[in-house]
Amino acid sequence: MKFIVILKMNFSKWKASPVQLQYIIWGIMFLVTFFSMLPMDGLGPSVIYAALNILFYATIVYGNLNLLMRFFYEKGRIVQYVTGSILFLVLTGIARSGLLLFIYNRFFAEKPVPFSMKAIAYSIFTGVVVYVLSFIFRLALRYFTLKQQADEIIAQKSQAELNLLKSQVQPHFLFNTLNNIYYEAYRESPRTALFIERLSEIMRYFVDESPREEVTLGTEIQFLENYIALERIRIRHEVAITFTRQCNPATGIPPMLLMTFVENIFKHGIDKSITGNEVSISLIQSDEHLVFQTVNLLHAHQTDADNRGFGITNLQKRLSLLFGNNFELRTWPAGKYYHAFLKIPIQ
Repeated sequence: MKFIVILKMNFSKWKASPVQLQYIIWGIMFLVTFFSMLPMDGLGPSVIYAALNILFYATIVYGNLNLLMRFFYEKGRIVQYVTGSILFLVLTGIARSGLLLFIYNRFFAEKPVPFSMKAIAYSIFTGVVVYVLSFIFRLALRYFTLKQQADEIIAQKSQAELNLLKSQVQPHFLFNTLNNIYYEAYRESPRTALFIERLSEIMRYFVDESPREEVTLGTEIQFLENYIALERIRIRHEVAITFTRQCNPATGIPPMLLMTFVENIFKHGIDKSITGNEVSISLIQSDEHLVFQTVNLLHAHQTDADNRGFGITNLQKRLSLLFGNNFELRTWPAGKYYHAFLKIPIQ
């Protein structure tokens, strides 16, 4: 009894794929055909005849679905499809009746049975019935395929929601820890505490803002300022950074569009071993566009290939997905300066 319960539980969890479903259907048809022939023809002939009939039925079904429909019907060649279907059914009907008659006369008949038009007509008629049923077969396969895809999407969505909940719990635990460290650091070193606060704000941006489709310019600017403040720690000499902003902080833009230029400046546009590094950043908003520009001193070790690395390439792909061709992205060296320019539409 326990074994039966376990078997039922496992069977209820099992879901057939479209391919497995086809095997099941053909297996059931074979058994039905076999048992319908068994009382009259006996075991051996019933197995052979059932197998051959199923073989011809499958030939008609898959011949229609994979050949005739694919090469004629789906391409709009209706006349060729109808003509090919008729010829296909006639040929398979003749082949089926001829093969069955040959096997019967060769192995089972006491007296040879002549080849007749009646047998051919019956095979063709049976083929026409199977041919019509092939359309139902096709609809059933598409239904189960779509259902399986829908189940997979639901399962992936559920897993994604679970992962999202996990990802929200872990960073917020870290934020609480950073807050505790901030208050401790503030007693001994207010400057260190300020950097911890900026780091916490950057992490909150990544967790809370960057997954969104749109953030405000004010949020994006604050993120850039926090990043610049933390990068300054790693530079031995002071860097003259000018950040000009003429924009509405409430304007919405996709997140992380401006970060790539600023990141490239600190990667390639600043020589940490010398003084006199200069960086100019400007963010100008007009009625319909937002223009973001950066200018830094061009150093001997800096090349255009450095600045047009994976970051710029990925940014260009993302801009194409967001705005199509309605944007402008350029980077170029000019004299002793390196320029980066981005222009995007805004609503």
